[in-house]
Amino acid sequence: MEAPPDNDVLWARALHFQHQDGSPALQGVSLGVREGELLAVSGPRGSGKTTLLRCLSGLVRPQGGEVWFNSVPVHTMGPLSRERLRRDRFGWIDPAPVLVPELNAWENTALPLMLRGTGRRRAKTAALEWLDRLDVGGRARSRPHELRQAERQRVCIARALAVAPAVLFADEPTAPLHRADRAQVLRTLTTAARSHGITLLLATHDAQTAALADRSVALLDGRRVRTVHLPPLAETAVAAGAAGAPGTEGRAACSLSA
Repeated sequence: MEAPPDNDVLWARALHFQHQDGSPALQGVSLGVREGELLAVSGPRGSGKTTLLRCLSGLVRPQGGEVWFNSVPVHTMGPLSRERLRRDRFGWIDPAPVLVPELNAWENTALPLMLRGTGRRRAKTAALEWLDRLDVGGRARSRPHELRQAERQRVCIARALAVAPAVLFADEPTAPLHRADRAQVLRTLTTAARSHGITLLLATHDAQTAALADRSVALLDGRRVRTVHLPPLAETAVAAGAAGAPGTEGRAACSLSA
């Protein structure tokens, strides 16, 4: 078993995973993520983005390959060890908001902190601070059924940031938000990650969202790919083609990365 590079907080090699129906979700994906890096995992729906984040975070075990966090092999951990790792070191944001219906907004936000052993007063202070930063501080005492979907998603993002995780996995975190709200929430998310030294893995199918990251990796059909954009048809080539001379046709091609 080969240990990962020392400067990678997360490292994965040759990950394979199949859905229950036998269709491949990941086919040999490898990558390294440095501490404090903002990495976008881009690709169309069904490309394997969510499965990759679930394997890296220990939510599921890959059916082949290795996952390391700070040189500790996550892929060999049992369910309880992976659960403690997610609770103590990782954060997760789903594309759809999931909150405890019996708790109000600040209690939902503070819950992971209290599960870690943080006192109620301190946890509440941190929760209210993040709710304010995400423009839902005025809804702190509202329960989930009293909130709009966009407000519930902001609470989920505040909950993930309040614990200051070492690594935050964000799976299409602004999907429920209107376009006008997405930019502000993404700025808050990425700024908070940078200012608090949080490593952020952001799954998205939107090129503008991916552009906010330090680096981007692309998936297609469960494989890492590299897209090559050839230049568009030049006016000179058009003229040459009109005169009967061979021209160069602009196109985009996709090739598997090494």
